[in-house]
Amino acid sequence: MRILAKAEIHNNIRKLRFEHGELTQQDLAAAAGCSRQTIVLLEQGRYAPSLALAFFIAKQFDLTVDEVFKLVEKREKGDTHNLTT
Repeated sequence: MRILAKAEIHNNIRKLRFEHGELTQQDLAAAAGCSRQTIVLLEQGRYAPSLALAFFIAKQFDLTVDEVFKLVEKREKGDTHNLTT
């Protein structure tokens, strides 16, 4: 069993919002059941969503969670590894 020392969750929410008719942060937040500030923090990579929120957001884009979010392991300073590929 592998234990992760450090990992980050990256996402492409901002890109997806613009690909889906320039969906606003507020509109996505309302549809996903969270605040606009939560969407802001997610887009900035400063917040990791709950599993439920990740599913709600992915559903708004008609995508799977792993198409919106990627788990990235931080091995050493500046070195990252995408754990989903």
